[in-house]
Amino acid sequence: MNRLNANLDEKFSALIGDSGVKVPGLGVIIYKGGEETYANFFGNRKLGEKKLPVTRDTKFRVASLSKQFTIFTILQLIEQGKLNLDEDVSTYLNFSLRNPRYPEIKITPRMLASHTSSIRDGKIYSIPPKFGLQEFFTPRGKFYEDGAHFGIEPPEKFFSYCNLNYGILGTIIEAVTGKRFDIYQRENILAQLETRADYVVGNLPRKDFELLGTTYQKKNSAGIWDEFGAWYGKADDYSRQPARETIYLQNAYAENFCGTYNLNDYEVGTNATIFSPQGGLLISFEELTHAMEMILNGGKYHGRKILTEESLAEMFKPQWIFDAKKNNGDTYGGVMLSYGLGEYQIDGKSTARLCKRHEINFVGHTGIAFGLIAGMFFRAGTKDAYLYIANGHCIAEDDDPRSKGNFSGNYIWEENIFNA
Repeated sequence: MNRLNANLDEKFSALIGDSGVKVPGLGVIIYKGGEETYANFFGNRKLGEKKLPVTRDTKFRVASLSKQFTIFTILQLIEQGKLNLDEDVSTYLNFSLRNPRYPEIKITPRMLASHTSSIRDGKIYSIPPKFGLQEFFTPRGKFYEDGAHFGIEPPEKFFSYCNLNYGILGTIIEAVTGKRFDIYQRENILAQLETRADYVVGNLPRKDFELLGTTYQKKNSAGIWDEFGAWYGKADDYSRQPARETIYLQNAYAENFCGTYNLNDYEVGTNATIFSPQGGLLISFEELTHAMEMILNGGKYHGRKILTEESLAEMFKPQWIFDAKKNNGDTYGGVMLSYGLGEYQIDGKSTARLCKRHEINFVGHTGIAFGLIAGMFFRAGTKDAYLYIANGHCIAEDDDPRSKGNFSGNYIWEENIFNA
């Protein structure tokens, strides 16, 4: 083992623990010049009487890292001439989707993908399969929430991060392909990347289910945090594999609105929010490196073309850039200062930076939900890349001041991992 790797092992191992800003499990993989130069895994993917370790093949529900896979699918359909980034989304949906404050302005897939659509999450953004997307957007809809899903700013002009945008994109994928979102992506993206990733826990091969990790928080069902108390499984805390073709609905802002639903009677093209295109992908560290290698090799994986270089360039370029004079977006504490299609850009000199003493620019995405803290980034113009997943935290993000980063707008967990 070289001295650099030994130093990294020491730093990452020190992040594992049971209180404060420690995490129960962690994995990190680093690429330099297109070659994997570091990989190690610490702590546990399962807690309780029988602890199970985090390994390279551990699958996690990777939260917003999922967004880039939805965009891979969108871009592939654009290459096939089945989608247009600047078409009115109403063309693909079975209803007209417009912000009622701006009925003359069309909403496009580009706006959805770059979070400039004027659509907002509200408390609930994933709904049962028997309901259609219209239930979010019509005044009599069950999930209208008094218009909470429409912003006051006009489409295209203002950035506001919104998971529901990707539920709509997933539904558009279904509408133009005639296939269920999870099945189409599995067959046309995930299989091409030689993965067994999925969005439906019950549909995982048995051996993959047994490698599924749980995400944890020290927050009980009443929402009370106790960093010195017990860990509570927040996602994928299963004692046995669920039945095939059933899905557990999850809403990060309304954890009480969940439940298990059968997919057998789902009508394709009506409501892909059930699959969580924004955050529901179940995938391992190893399988994520396949996507990483595809990005680093201009859209090819093992010589197989998944996407063109031009599609990836469109994905990674800023579609929106923050302008302080115009106040044209919510930067989330200075973390999101520009956004592409399912990816955002980090200026190494800005409040979004992830390294304290080095000015390094990144392109990629983080994922934070139900205790998971993840990131998948590369350095533009290089073949250097970074992947990490931690599966829990002891204190409340945002509400506990210790969760705030020391030198940036990021969370302390992100700083600790990336700064190492």
